[in-house]
Amino acid sequence: GGWLLLQNCHLGLEFLSELMDTITTTESMSEGFRSWITTEAHPEFPINLLQSSIKFTNEPPQGVKAGLKRTYSAITQDHLEVSNMPQWKPLLYAVAFLHTTVQERRKFGPLGWNIPYEFNQADFTASIQFVQNHLDDIDIKRGVNWSCVRYMLGEVQYGGRVTDDLDKTLLNTYARVWFGEHMFGEKFCFYKDYVIPKGKTVEDYLQYIEQLPVIDTPEVFGLHSNADITYQTNLANETLSTIVSIQPKDSSTGGGETREAVVQHLADEMLEKLPPDYNPHEVKAQLQKMGAIQPMNIFLRQEIDCMQCVISRVRTTLTDLKLAIDGTIIMSEELQDALDNMYDARIPKLWFRISWESATLGFWFTELLERNQQFSSWLQDGRPNQFWMTGFFNPQGFLTAMRQETTRMNLAKGWALDSVVLHNEVTKMMKEDVTGPPPADIGGVYICGLFLEGAGWDRRNSKLVESAPKVLFTSLPVVHVYA
Repeated sequence: GGWLLLQNCHLGLEFLSELMDTITTTESMSEGFRSWITTEAHPEFPINLLQSSIKFTNEPPQGVKAGLKRTYSAITQDHLEVSNMPQWKPLLYAVAFLHTTVQERRKFGPLGWNIPYEFNQADFTASIQFVQNHLDDIDIKRGVNWSCVRYMLGEVQYGGRVTDDLDKTLLNTYARVWFGEHMFGEKFCFYKDYVIPKGKTVEDYLQYIEQLPVIDTPEVFGLHSNADITYQTNLANETLSTIVSIQPKDSSTGGGETREAVVQHLADEMLEKLPPDYNPHEVKAQLQKMGAIQPMNIFLRQEIDCMQCVISRVRTTLTDLKLAIDGTIIMSEELQDALDNMYDARIPKLWFRISWESATLGFWFTELLERNQQFSSWLQDGRPNQFWMTGFFNPQGFLTAMRQETTRMNLAKGWALDSVVLHNEVTKMMKEDVTGPPPADIGGVYICGLFLEGAGWDRRNSKLVESAPKVLFTSLPVVHVYA
């Protein structure tokens, strides 16, 4: 009749099937018996045990209101009156607001934190303990030592988890802007309508928190309003992706074509459009003509090798998949993955590992054709006037090759590769306006197809401007990169 508590069951998955058998085969069981299991999400957790259980998850609260409410629900009146100093209650609220903010920023992905840190209740408790001790020890005449408070919050209590330099700067900025004598002034607010309430009891604070908005704009955390579009888009994609992945994978889909037939048509279509393999002898001969030891041509050779690898893999997978659908060969795990992903318009894992990111299979395949077009026309017709740099496997290698080329051109002037740096200038030309290579005296390359995220581009005055609302990406004109 007691409770059985099994913790961290993701570490002992073999035992869980045994547990399931014991529970299902035991003939008589006490009404008061309960088995309570704690686990992290794990793909191999026995699904029948999961389905027959009542699930309970403890997620961090969403939004400033929910976060503050949770924090203040755990604070007692004694805790609120633990110090007589007038700074204690406002500081307690400000640390609670900081605690909620650092957790909320995580939902914005890399826009919020470069690395998603596991900030938790222990950070808040330790910070509050420090503030309390500091106020107990201060000299009334001198007041609070703000540089010490900021250092402890930004570098030690919360900053102790932070490993990225830019994230550390962000935390220290919060500490600098929100913690100081100015926080006790009438005009102080974290953001419009988010102020430090003046209350005497926990109830007063909870009443104030209750009237905060349920949904916060990203500006509350110091982010641009467009950050919310990114968050909502990612959330929707994740939800739809989960729905698609749990769809039944039966052969038949009611009255229409079977999954296999749909994928077979798609495979035929893709095989028809897939470019031919590169002939290694022809590639070598062409590169000899163009100057095989030129840095740019060495780079082209490496890119063609990567492209050939993708083309071969796609051709093999599609050919084998058609044979497996016909029943000529056995459907392996990798082919099954390709079948499922192609049916859902996603990139098969086999291809993704050796290629590039893309939203859907259609976009990915179009990009394969465009990337291949750039390499084959460069090989056949000589060096292009402009390059689609995001269409390379190794864009960094492309820029290095360009630096090497410029260094060799200027060897007589005593240039050395280590001291040559990259410069770039956004021109007023669009892709269609480029008619020749960059001026010979400066050298370098024209690159196209770059996008700005989080800013707009003023073409007339050639400078960055605020991005328009609801516009996430702005297309840049041609950029002249030289060394």
